[in-house]
Amino acid sequence: MQDSPLGIRFGDFASAFSSGQTVAASFDRGLMYRRGKAMGEEHRDKGVNVILGPVAGPLGRAPEGGRNWEGFSPDPYLTGVGMSETVKGIQDAGVVACAKHFILNEQEHFRQVPESTGRGYNISETLSSNIDDKTLHETYLWPFADAVRAGVGSVMCSYQQVNNSYACQNSKTLNGLLKGELGFQGFVMSDWQAQHAGAATAVAGMDMAMPGDTEFQTGLSFWGANLTVAVLNGTVPEYRIDDMAMRIMAAFFKVGQTVEGLEPVNMDSWTLDTYGYLHAGVQDGYQQVNWHVDVQRDHGNLIREIAGKSTVLLKNEGALPLKKPKFLAVVGEDAGPNPLGPNGCVDRGCNMGTLAMGWGSGTANFPYLITPLDALNQRAVDDHTRIEAVLNNSATDIIESLVKQESVTSLVFVNADSGEGYIDVDGNEGDRKNLTLWGNGDQLIKTVSSLCNNTIVVIHSVGPTLVTDWYDSPNITAIVWAGLPGQESGRGLVDVLYGKVNPAARTPFTWAAKREDYGADVLYKPNNGNGAPQQDFTEGNFIDYRALDKAKIKPIFEFGFGLSYTSFKYSNIKVEKTNAGLYEPTKGKTAKAPTFGTISKNVEDYSFPSAVRYIREFIYPFLNTTSSLKEASADPEYGQTAKEFLPPGALDSAAQDLQPAAPALTDAPGGNRQLWDELYIVTAEVSNTGDVVGDEIPQLYLSLGGHDDPAVVLRGFDRMRIEPGQTVTFRAPLTRRDVSNWDTVSQNWVISDHTKTVYVGPSSRNLPLKAKLH
Repeated sequence: MQDSPLGIRFGDFASAFSSGQTVAASFDRGLMYRRGKAMGEEHRDKGVNVILGPVAGPLGRAPEGGRNWEGFSPDPYLTGVGMSETVKGIQDAGVVACAKHFILNEQEHFRQVPESTGRGYNISETLSSNIDDKTLHETYLWPFADAVRAGVGSVMCSYQQVNNSYACQNSKTLNGLLKGELGFQGFVMSDWQAQHAGAATAVAGMDMAMPGDTEFQTGLSFWGANLTVAVLNGTVPEYRIDDMAMRIMAAFFKVGQTVEGLEPVNMDSWTLDTYGYLHAGVQDGYQQVNWHVDVQRDHGNLIREIAGKSTVLLKNEGALPLKKPKFLAVVGEDAGPNPLGPNGCVDRGCNMGTLAMGWGSGTANFPYLITPLDALNQRAVDDHTRIEAVLNNSATDIIESLVKQESVTSLVFVNADSGEGYIDVDGNEGDRKNLTLWGNGDQLIKTVSSLCNNTIVVIHSVGPTLVTDWYDSPNITAIVWAGLPGQESGRGLVDVLYGKVNPAARTPFTWAAKREDYGADVLYKPNNGNGAPQQDFTEGNFIDYRALDKAKIKPIFEFGFGLSYTSFKYSNIKVEKTNAGLYEPTKGKTAKAPTFGTISKNVEDYSFPSAVRYIREFIYPFLNTTSSLKEASADPEYGQTAKEFLPPGALDSAAQDLQPAAPALTDAPGGNRQLWDELYIVTAEVSNTGDVVGDEIPQLYLSLGGHDDPAVVLRGFDRMRIEPGQTVTFRAPLTRRDVSNWDTVSQNWVISDHTKTVYVGPSSRNLPLKAKLH
């Protein structure tokens, strides 16, 4: 298994794809699928069996969240589509996808105790994300349900606690929600060192401990020999081990892999050298470890297409597209290369040069990186455009001298970065400290635009930034958000700037005027003494655009907004009610937990085999001593029975009642199959009233009608290519799940009696068409 959700971490001769958040801006299901399949192909060709992605946690509760860019969007519907299409793409390529991080992993601060204490935070337990049942279902579980329905083979449980129970030993979330209610049939793996107990994690539903030791490179494990001991002493039932193995191998076989046809791994995560140690942590087994297999295929073209189709045009006063400009002034460090090279900072843990991915384990090595300046220079040669660049944000005098010249079009490049919590960049401990631009970017924009009346701003960022102080300047003639576009950053952007690609992308998050407008924030300081910091999700379902809608706050650029080089008109909304039957809660029971064969109770049968070479720090199931199970365990707490430290029924192998919202025994996973019945078909006409061909992204929003419901929620979209003068029909089905709320009493999805209204338009705040559902 291998990171990451945008490419092969540590790999060589492999592609660096656009981030999940970036491709989400395309609102293009097919593009999401193709990206997933391409990543799956590359991982498979390197000998990888499981990709650690895609990401729905973090969803993006707080815009400062460090790893939001690894996922798709704070909107659960859009993220659900991104998860589903990516999972299908990866697994169609023959590799198991791993949906992560389950669940409520919404910030980097306090996710791990050692990481936090190393920065002076006095905590003894990791953060607890505290949430109510309704919000959990309607917002945070939603995209994971889509991943499960798509057939995802693996789910990774997260570092933090959920309602003060660690996510990797939380039976409610793992057994109850994931495996029970959603019917997930694959395996649950821990995040790296997210396991905090032995028998408790096993019976709570975790199936694979990663990397296996209690702390990195200690060789000590909650499982390994201790799991063997737990089975022998009765604190973990035998059927649970069978279940773990079946789930792991079922996922393996589901994607077409076979034991006989297993491809060897041809890369190494710990060195790019051809020769090295097979077991690098203990310097054992020196041999060839890298075969430097080129797995890129023609994926560079796909990445360029994604970059172009995911670039959002936020403002345009006629400045774009560029048409053989006479003189281009390119300003900003973000336009050029990192002086250390594209891979010069470990796990991209710095912010130098153009920003094309965030930092952390969710990264990949660039095989090359086309910077914006690279692509602009090439286009300038073709157009005989004069072009000059200043790649130092602090060179104010030189910048001012350049941009005040006659006939100049100024392109200002700025960025904002974030990443995983184990890396601190300029005091940003994974999560962003604020929502301002980095490198004094806001002042850079103000300086240039005060002197140049044709200033175009390009933002590469991990999410929204505050543009309030300058966005409406008449001298700022265009604003472009290019996200984290990957290796083809420059060419994808230039395709849009010069009109080769007519922009249609939509912002997958809200650009608010103030940080406080978002309604939720990162918890930056412990708030529970030295105990687990408590992060209460008191805002409920009201995050991102839902929060601003509730507070009646006008955003700068609303969720789903994006401009084009042409214009469109919406008309003729229609709603057709289908003949779907009544919803029936699932009834009945599961089968009794199966067991396969019998096991020996003789401790000596589990001694370390003489035929197996012992490698230090490996986690083995064998016992180091057979004198007694207590000695073999080396656990100071050894001797407690299951009844003394596990909840009642934790070892029960009897048939269990099926949950009302769960799939029946013969149904596909993803919840009660009737939740996916189409109850309504909404159609509307969209016309291209401009002069050029372009893609349009009609969006369907739904008002569920209740006083505690968001004003509107996204429930459909499409990306449609429309010729000038052409009218096409947008069609969006509404499923039972789409029009339902979670009922905490019946523990099921119900359609309330409140009047429901559908809206269609080009963004969440521009919805010219509406109709009632009857």
